[in-house]
Amino acid sequence: MNTGKIPLIVGVTGHIALREADLPAIRAAVTAQLKCLTARYPNTEPAMLTSLAAGGDMLCADVARALDIPLLVALPMQPEAYKADFTPADAARFDAHCARAEWVDVVPSTERMPECPQRADHFRQAGIYVATHCHVLMALWDGSAPDAKRCGTGAAVDIAVNGAYTPETGDPALLGSCPVIHILAPRDAADARRAGEVRYIGDDKALDAILARTEAFNRLAPDSAGGGTLLPDEACADDPILGRMNALYHAASGLSRRFAGTYRRILMLLAVASTLLTFAFLMYDEAEAIWMILLCGAMLGLALCCRRYAVRSDCHCRYIEYRALAEWLRVQAYLRYAGSGLRVTSLMTWTQSQETAWIAAALRAVSIGSAPRSAHDIRDCWVNAQRDYHGGAVGRTASSLRRSEGVVRVALMISASLYIAAVAFELCSGGLGLPPLLAFGDVDRYRTVLKVILGTLSAATLFIANYYGKQSLSRKRSDHEKLAKFYAAMSNALASRGQSEALLERLAREELIENGNWLSYQRDNAPDISL
Repeated sequence: MNTGKIPLIVGVTGHIALREADLPAIRAAVTAQLKCLTARYPNTEPAMLTSLAAGGDMLCADVARALDIPLLVALPMQPEAYKADFTPADAARFDAHCARAEWVDVVPSTERMPECPQRADHFRQAGIYVATHCHVLMALWDGSAPDAKRCGTGAAVDIAVNGAYTPETGDPALLGSCPVIHILAPRDAADARRAGEVRYIGDDKALDAILARTEAFNRLAPDSAGGGTLLPDEACADDPILGRMNALYHAASGLSRRFAGTYRRILMLLAVASTLLTFAFLMYDEAEAIWMILLCGAMLGLALCCRRYAVRSDCHCRYIEYRALAEWLRVQAYLRYAGSGLRVTSLMTWTQSQETAWIAAALRAVSIGSAPRSAHDIRDCWVNAQRDYHGGAVGRTASSLRRSEGVVRVALMISASLYIAAVAFELCSGGLGLPPLLAFGDVDRYRTVLKVILGTLSAATLFIANYYGKQSLSRKRSDHEKLAKFYAAMSNALASRGQSEALLERLAREELIENGNWLSYQRDNAPDISL
């Protein structure tokens, strides 16, 4: 899965009491739903996340095998203990599926476990893991309410749709974000409902939006370049999840840079087109240069084409969202490298998780796997590196800001000088009702030239100021200054107090907040024709 793409994770939950006569219809429904997802999102490779329980889980795994969809097996307990209540046939199927799975391990507990946990407590933690790490949950279910043990299919659906669990670390779940494909699987022999009927629970439109953004990213990911890496090669080789995050970071960072370049070129073209449009119109209107109306049309056409390309390429949105994906991936990767089990998605604010739902889903998908096996000191690779980066960025951004302010200041001074020259001309030529001080051969011609030059430069000043304004250089400098101070303080704290879970959480939260703030104000800087 280290392809630099985001996998489409289909979680599975299902009860064990499937009626024999219903199996063909249920299997056909599962097959149809999986084929529909793979056909609709051809660049997004599917994977099935399952606990391989007897009944519905096993049936879905059989279908995944037939469709060549890889399995990710999230076990509630060690395999031998888990298989203790399986039939010999189910135990054999379990072993066969585990043998072909890409990943098999016991999942960590999400909630605080009782002192003497029962099997049901472990089953519930596996259900939480599946329901909170997938894009969509496929439930082979009769629609009954969660049982008293809160560990069955109904409980998994409640967790997916309503966030009905309380994590031990991170923020409490407020609402679920995972839609459910409910495939009817009656239990009772007297239940006359037709097995295999499909309905959607939750916000299926939100799922479509998430998968559409994911598919768009995956389609472009192979063409990304120059995104950089996060961690040493040996760390990524030893930990497949870090390798997966590193590859995805490389793709997201490279694509963000690519679309940032497109975005800035469009802003520049709009500024140039607007200035030339103003000049051409003034020449047409004041100098009666009739052919300038053609240049007006050409510049207006260029501006409209730039706007259309900006919309079609979605360059601004992709620039900032792919950057957010890269930054939040970096936080998650460094937390894991530090040996922490903290999940970035549980530290996100409500606004962040809603505004960038596809990114949150990507982070959950790419984090699937075993808990970190070792802890590393992250001061040099994360904290000190970020301190030095933001410290250097303060100077670079300040230099860019000085240049932009200088350009705007020069343009304003030239405009002011031309205004003074125009006033002086009118005073000398008698244009303000005073006796003329100097004799001009053709006053109207000089007046026209001044109008054209003054109008064009004034417009150019506004367009240039707007161009630099959309780059938010002043805000960026402020952000870099704050983050440089924050990372310096964190470096000192880690050196004196050690690499505790509390400090890691504080570090992650602060970075998520700053990145969220950047994303928020950058959303207002989309290129538009008003430039």
